[in-house]
Amino acid sequence: MRVMVLVKATPDSEAGLLPSTELLEAMGRFNQELADAGILLAGEGLHPSARGKRVAFDGASRTVVDGPFGATGELVAGFWLWQVEDMAEAVAWVKRCPNPMPGPSEIEIRPLFEMADFGVAMTPEIAAAEARLRDQVAGE
Repeated sequence: MRVMVLVKATPDSEAGLLPSTELLEAMGRFNQELADAGILLAGEGLHPSARGKRVAFDGASRTVVDGPFGATGELVAGFWLWQVEDMAEAVAWVKRCPNPMPGPSEIEIRPLFEMADFGVAMTPEIAAAEARLRDQVAGE
């Protein structure tokens, strides 16, 4: 199963506080372990929400909202995409992760939808189009 692992923002990350050299080294070692185990698909840190934008949808209307955004604990400061056997394996890996922030922090794990999750709504034609798109994105 694929999961997205979300590093939740903190007041420090939203203030733009950069990680220490020690934390960068520890995260680099952890990411290498993930890669060596064949789990890591992608991962990046994100700038504070003050540098971001949101686009609000209402029917055909689109409204652009400039950051920063409120509710810091609900924002994302970084992410990984992992390929794991199950949620238990993902939790075990997150427990090994260095604390991504200087103080208290949280990491959220969310499974990605797979085509089979959509049941009969995923017609063979839609599945084929999705497969072609994934191949294109992967450069195949």
